[in-house]
Amino acid sequence: MNLKVMIVDDDFINRKLIQALLKRHPELIGETLEAENGSEALSLLKKHPDVDVILLDILMPVLDGKEFLKIFRSEPKNSQIPVIILSTDDTQKSTVLNLGAEDFILKPINEDQLIDRIRYWTQNL
Repeated sequence: MNLKVMIVDDDFINRKLIQALLKRHPELIGETLEAENGSEALSLLKKHPDVDVILLDILMPVLDGKEFLKIFRSEPKNSQIPVIILSTDDTQKSTVLNLGAEDFILKPINEDQLIDRIRYWTQNL
């Protein structure tokens, strides 16, 4: 399928772990981009408007996941890009889904669950 996935997480180790999981599925994932906060992610999206799916942490410095979602979803052209939240805080689930996230996965990440959700959301939008 060759999807372009953006990983947005302020934790370097989390980004590398997710990237390693994704690389084990070359039939699905073509390229990964990384951003350490929402502000960096918005800048990267200007250079890479062809991102297929965004994996987003909530708690980050500079611009957190909720603020990123508000800005990102305010642009109509972004309505087709699924955003999957990856967080340890499930009390935020309804908030981020209301802000426009498609899905919510609790950390620590389960590889099969992550791949299944990416596959589901990229085939159903």
